[in-house]
Amino acid sequence: MSIEIESVGQLARVTAISNGGHTAFFELRNGNTGSLTNSPEYYAIGDVLIISGDIENNIDVSVAKAPPATWPNYLWVGIVKLKLSDITIIESGGRFRLVPTNSELDYALGNTVQVSDHLGVTRVLSEKPIKYVELDLPQLDDDTIARFRSAPTEHTGLTFEDFGGSPQVVARARELIEIPLRNSDRLCRIGVRPIKGVLFTGEPGTGKTLLARIIAAQSNVAFYEISGPEIFSKWYGQSEELLRLLFESAAEENNAIIFFDEIDSVAAQRADHSHEASKRVVAQLLTLMDGFTSDTNVIVIAATNRAQDLDVALRRPGRFDWEIDFPYPDQRDRADILRKTGRKLRTKTPLPHDLVAAASEGWSGAELTQIWREAALLAVEDRRSDIFEEDYIGGFERVSLYRNRPTVVSPEKEQ
Repeated sequence: MSIEIESVGQLARVTAISNGGHTAFFELRNGNTGSLTNSPEYYAIGDVLIISGDIENNIDVSVAKAPPATWPNYLWVGIVKLKLSDITIIESGGRFRLVPTNSELDYALGNTVQVSDHLGVTRVLSEKPIKYVELDLPQLDDDTIARFRSAPTEHTGLTFEDFGGSPQVVARARELIEIPLRNSDRLCRIGVRPIKGVLFTGEPGTGKTLLARIIAAQSNVAFYEISGPEIFSKWYGQSEELLRLLFESAAEENNAIIFFDEIDSVAAQRADHSHEASKRVVAQLLTLMDGFTSDTNVIVIAATNRAQDLDVALRRPGRFDWEIDFPYPDQRDRADILRKTGRKLRTKTPLPHDLVAAASEGWSGAELTQIWREAALLAVEDRRSDIFEEDYIGGFERVSLYRNRPTVVSPEKEQ
């Protein structure tokens, strides 16, 4: 028995035709691509070829057509992007692939489908497009929303006495947030446009988040606290849906506050170079805030230390059109913060609050609070259950040293 081998080579499949049919572009099974120019015969898209010889150096190369069945019939998954009478474009793995339209199967744009190179779409797996990161994401349900929500009773221990200094800031915040929540019916009867968004601006540690929690506690409302970075890091690809569900949940409450911490990380200024996901989140937030009606008893508070980076559309009337600036505390405010943050601690009074306040120019409220933690550590190291004056001064010195530590600059930045 003798076996005659006419041609040995590599399988290739024609993917495109140009130059009036004289140039055929092909792909090999290993993913490499090439072209045939000045071909003596006409090739069609989808033709299977056997290319033999030294392809890389174009030596003794010969091309012969092969039956379509010789090309491996791999099945793969993609999303339908375009469907014509003769061809269908499928997105798979971030690239577009062209297959023949299967007229015997009913499928539509956006379907997630199983595809064969030769037969086209062979099965509809889902009517919705799958997301490449979907397997890494939790389902957005009531439990997801509950992680952001605090019931009115959860912050009952917080009062305005816990907020030291800046009485003008507290008064303005209560006027813009607490009073409208408690008197929404009267405001509606008067006919004024309700306050729906208030922006807290100021450097880190100046009390923006604390005051929002206090107002929620004192107003007896549901409180939704959302960290911008948390949305993008944990729910990338579902951020818009998460925002919509949060607003829907808040609207079902009698009264609610939605608080965005670090709003600049969620709603930064949109530009041509902005990430598409960021643009969608900003657009969704604008849509949700514009959807507030006069009887919607929800107020949105947002905090940022980079107000200049916010999308300008957020500052227009009906959105965050009210702003409260949180300044660094002055000497009198610093003394008040020290007294109020230490009033629930075990201390041996009197303590030199005025002395520490005078020596802490430019400190934030968060840094002043840190003094008590350092003082408590010193007291415990001395086997005591009360903070003495020496611990208090020592705590101040420790925090001061930390604030004044030298900043290491890399050689690249120095240049």
